[in-house]
Amino acid sequence: MAEEVLIPSSGKITSQLTGSLLAVAFLTSFGSSMLYGYNLAVVNSPAVHIKNFYNRTVLSRNGTALSEESLTLMYSLTVSIFAIGGLVGSLIVGMLVTRFGRKGTVVKTTVLVFIASSLMGFSRICGSPEMVIIGRFITGIHSGISLSVVPMYLGEIAPKNLRGFLGLMPSIFIGTGVFAAQILGLHELLGKEEYWPLSLSVVVVPTFIQLIMLPWFPESPRYLLIEKHNIHATITALKWYRAKCNIQAEIEEMQEEQRSLSSVETLSVWKLLHDGTVRWQVLSVVVINIGMQLSGIDAIWFYTNAIFKDAGIPAAEIQYTTAGTGVIEIIAGLIGCFSIEKLGRRPLMIGGFSIMGICSVGITIALILQVHLSFMRYISVCCVVGIIAGFCIGPAGVPFLITAELFKQSHRPAAYIVGGSLNWLSNFTVGFVFPFLQMSAGSYCYLVFGTICFSVAVYVYIVIPETKNKTFMEISRMFSKTEAILETQGLSHMDQLKLKKMNGYGGMEHTSLEFDSSSSIP
Repeated sequence: MAEEVLIPSSGKITSQLTGSLLAVAFLTSFGSSMLYGYNLAVVNSPAVHIKNFYNRTVLSRNGTALSEESLTLMYSLTVSIFAIGGLVGSLIVGMLVTRFGRKGTVVKTTVLVFIASSLMGFSRICGSPEMVIIGRFITGIHSGISLSVVPMYLGEIAPKNLRGFLGLMPSIFIGTGVFAAQILGLHELLGKEEYWPLSLSVVVVPTFIQLIMLPWFPESPRYLLIEKHNIHATITALKWYRAKCNIQAEIEEMQEEQRSLSSVETLSVWKLLHDGTVRWQVLSVVVINIGMQLSGIDAIWFYTNAIFKDAGIPAAEIQYTTAGTGVIEIIAGLIGCFSIEKLGRRPLMIGGFSIMGICSVGITIALILQVHLSFMRYISVCCVVGIIAGFCIGPAGVPFLITAELFKQSHRPAAYIVGGSLNWLSNFTVGFVFPFLQMSAGSYCYLVFGTICFSVAVYVYIVIPETKNKTFMEISRMFSKTEAILETQGLSHMDQLKLKKMNGYGGMEHTSLEFDSSSSIP
């Protein structure tokens, strides 16, 4: 079968990363996740050219040019409708993965990229701003689906000791997409006026490569067994994705989960929110996904050029300096990817959010003092780099991985709908509110983001247990015990408290409450 690559695990054994696993992680991330990062940044460089195209088109149609306010509103719609499309995509992903499977959803939704690229690529020839706006909306739908289904797919095909490594690969490609948009947007490449439609539609290339190669790989074994009850296809898929080893133990773990869900259908979002057995998992997904966007990372990306300008960097060099931050994103993402199986999920999230919080306080101080102390301008640049690096090390990718790990098969699609929709809503909220927040609070607005970052770090430290190298069943039991601790603090006679069995999520029934050090709260 495929070539096998050896990577160090927790220090005790050497785990095998097969070529098939690595290829699927690369293809899904390259053809889907990278497009999200690219589309976030691609409209920044050709903004002036797109506005000129809008103005000329309206002038030729109506005989009058757009006012400055109307032109700004039209361009803002072009930018923000991507987030609206992302929200739509996140709301339908549960239905798609249940019907078509994880890999099937990735493959079938590539048609959205081809439609969107065609609309945006031919918009100038057709003289239609509407084609650009509709194309951005459709790319948003694809990104909303991809941000959920790719981590879900990789989390289900990966063995437990490699789930973190593969689960963070999409975040590396998101940073790569941002960097690619910054590089292609340079004047020497696609930054010229005649090339902006090409820069918007070039995303069709990685998606085409994905469409050609990904169908040859198997579907998620967990989906095949637990939802499709196809044991033969499950064994075939496991043999494809695993090295020479005994897959019987992994099949038995899946069958245990299947038995626990034998009377439970795939839950809707409404049922998930009302399921008391997973309320701490749901709350955790809500907190980390909202915190991921309300950390202020989008505001930092949006105002990077202005901060660099204030630091005294020549205007002609700012585009190259901004592209340099893309390199920081990729390096930080690689650090997180290669350290997650050694350090765990919690340290990366706690450390990442803490770094962002500290740098948010630092950038506030630097912006206030740089009027009097010129060297503070360079401190503000360092804080921008620190916020971006802190985000890419953990908060950029771990929340999507954690969403897959905290839920069983029946709850996972609905959990991704909740996490994804809140992620996109928070993204849109920051973009809409930040200009007003900056006008009212000035440099102190970054303290709001810093407070949010520190709050999320504290929540992760207190509530979310470490899921490294654990099966989905073990994680469910760990959270049941965590919930019991949080609910029974302050009560007397804890030794007499009994845990009820909760639809397979609880553990011990008619036993004393006992905990081991690996599952207790830090």
